Amino acid sequence: MPTIRTTAKIERAAQRLVDATGISRPPVPVELIAAARNITVAFDELGDDVSGMLYRRGGSAVIVINRDHAHHRQRFSISHEIGHADLHDSDTYLDGRLTLRFRDGKSATGTDIEEREANRFAAALLMPADWVRDRFISMIAARRPLDDNDAISKLASEFDVSEQAMRFRLVNLGLIDPT
Repeated sequence: MPTIRTTAKIERAAQRLVDATGISRPPVPVELIAAARNITVAFDELGDDVSGMLYRRGGSAVIVINRDHAHHRQRFSISHEIGHADLHDSDTYLDGRLTLRFRDGKSATGTDIEEREANRFAAALLMPADWVRDRFISMIAARRPLDDNDAISKLASEFDVSEQAMRFRLVNLGLIDPT
């Protein structure tokens, strides 16, 4: 059975990678983070059902992302696969030589522990908690925008993520009501 990581541990792991880039404002350069981890990012045709995959061998790795998916989906998929590389390397080897990690229906529904962790990691990497909180609170303090949907749209644009991803992040950080 895989080790279950706390949300706090996942947040710290993602923040460590953001801090290592030396950047302090969005959007997070996920391809730069991958390169710093000796992970090559490539884009290819993967079919409708696969967003990305991670292949590891020795000290290097390749993330292959579905070239036909939307830009925000690609950024999330890269971050998700970096999450697998960062969190799950000890129990994902096939025959001790290589690793394949596919994003599939299980990851979308959140039924697999490692997939849920990689999704949390991706959200934390793309939208660091402190950055999101600071920007959201400064919007409220400036009285703009007053509407949650407006805030979501502006923050999503600033962080280069989908509005859906930003809504989930704001809900998970307790900044907006889930309804």
